Amino acid sequence: MAAPDRRLGPVARALLVLLMLLAPFAASATAPRIGVATMQPGEVFWERFGHDAIVVIDPVTGAATSYNFGFFDPSEPGFVGNFVHGIMRYRLAALPFEEDMAMYREEGRGVSIQWLRLTDAQANELASALAVNARPENAVYGYDYFRDNCATRVRDAVDRALGGELHRQLAGRSHGATYRSEAVRLASPAPWMWLGFDVGLGPRSDRPLSLWEEAFVPMRLAASLREVQIDGRPLVESESPVLTHRIAPEPADAPRATWPWLLVGLVAGALLATVGPRRPRVAAAFALAFWTVAGLLGAVMLFLWAGTVHEFAWANRNLLMLNPLAWLALPGAWRVLRGRGSGLLMQKMLPALAGLALIAMFASWLESGAQDNVHWIALLLPIHLGLWAGLRTTRHPPAASIGA
Repeated sequence: MAAPDRRLGPVARALLVLLMLLAPFAASATAPRIGVATMQPGEVFWERFGHDAIVVIDPVTGAATSYNFGFFDPSEPGFVGNFVHGIMRYRLAALPFEEDMAMYREEGRGVSIQWLRLTDAQANELASALAVNARPENAVYGYDYFRDNCATRVRDAVDRALGGELHRQLAGRSHGATYRSEAVRLASPAPWMWLGFDVGLGPRSDRPLSLWEEAFVPMRLAASLREVQIDGRPLVESESPVLTHRIAPEPADAPRATWPWLLVGLVAGALLATVGPRRPRVAAAFALAFWTVAGLLGAVMLFLWAGTVHEFAWANRNLLMLNPLAWLALPGAWRVLRGRGSGLLMQKMLPALAGLALIAMFASWLESGAQDNVHWIALLLPIHLGLWAGLRTTRHPPAASIGA
């Protein structure tokens, strides 16, 4: 076999080698060859979850087509508003495999293909269905981060070709992962991103997932495909690396310890309770920042619940500890910071905010496993209690000293 032309780019050379290897197969085949391409996570926030596509090799021409479900148009009318409200329109695009790989090569993201062991009838059916799906009138679909994305569309297309066998083998098994655990894991290289997922996701994101549901992550789908057996033989007959991964690898599974959160919360709460009566301005400065952020996060969580279709953010128990009611205490904190009394309203809000945080703790005990927010309770409850203990005596301004 002749060496590929060195004047070609890396992706073109890899594709040429791939096609040369498949040439004998293409010359005699009556059905396309089908593969699932898995792209490793990138460095930009929308690339953190990885990506995938279905690759179809034409049995006559040997041309490789990538069916990619990850395209959207940010210029469409109302895109930003729809995005905020969770109404997103994605589409399937059919494009030459080499063209699809160009961006991943530039970004340093690894790509590999799992070639599937399908019958001629299954391969032809899948290729035909993808071609019809890629027509402009059929290509657009309603995107959902967890239940209807680029990976679940690939999963569903393969499952239909297999007559539902993929679902039968994956739906009854679980690794114990949840939508929250996967979102936090994959977003972990960006602190703002994983904190946003963790504080913003509600109890619906904490149900253990089956392997079928877990396949919303492209790398999880690839791992599950390796385990599937059809008539006693592996569904994946071979895997071909296409691009080498040159950036940080996919974050590994890691258990989350609660004790660091509790330690920070206890230290902060104890300091507030101790320092507040003696130096109320210090405690008030902390309260001003804390209640501002708490109210802002609570307002966002309320909006996600009441104003969007992001149902995995609904009924978020973190609202009991981070809520807009904290803003009612801000004028009092400002008064204390200026050396004046906090006023009646802040004095009423201090036990109210601490009481809501206590309700969050008891709700976590009563609804064990409903929402994975024990670490947030461990951090925020002591802070609320510390503010109550440290600022409850600041209603009236300190008496002026004699002779002042």
